[in-house]
Amino acid sequence: MRVSHCPSSNLKLGSGIANIPKYLSKGISVSLGADGAPCNNNLSVFNEMRLAALIQKPVHGATVMDAKTVFKLATIDGANALHLQNKIGSIEIGKKADLVLLDLSTNVHSISDNDESLYSDIVYSSTGDCVHSVMIEGEWKVINKKSILYDQSELNSKSKEELKKLLKRAHN
Repeated sequence: MRVSHCPSSNLKLGSGIANIPKYLSKGISVSLGADGAPCNNNLSVFNEMRLAALIQKPVHGATVMDAKTVFKLATIDGANALHLQNKIGSIEIGKKADLVLLDLSTNVHSISDNDESLYSDIVYSSTGDCVHSVMIEGEWKVINKKSILYDQSELNSKSKEELKKLLKRAHN
């Protein structure tokens, strides 16, 4: 059995809080999801990781859903949910080279001095703004926060134009 945990969506829609610690203790595979823009608004894995960890603590205690466990839900367990754990989800020989490099120096509260602190920095303090570079299947797609595929200013300009057209059609 596999469960995709969508904490932002569940909170926004008021549909409850999944008992993720119980699922994990029963060996149920849990990954993180966002459930679509209308139910979530930002589609950020960083936001989902933070909320997945925090919402369990008032019910199950401060030590439940530690940062390393939550990071695992976002990586290898996400790959497992898609039946792709042999291809993605971790850095291993033979898997696709899908990497996200984070610049944690942008986290003003960063305290990384060991593995636990590093996971904590990623889960509790990181946002999309921390993404420095992205590699997909061994090819860089973002370097130093700049897409090498698209011109960001052109995309922004065109999206504003399209939004104006859409709003004009909506008002007619």
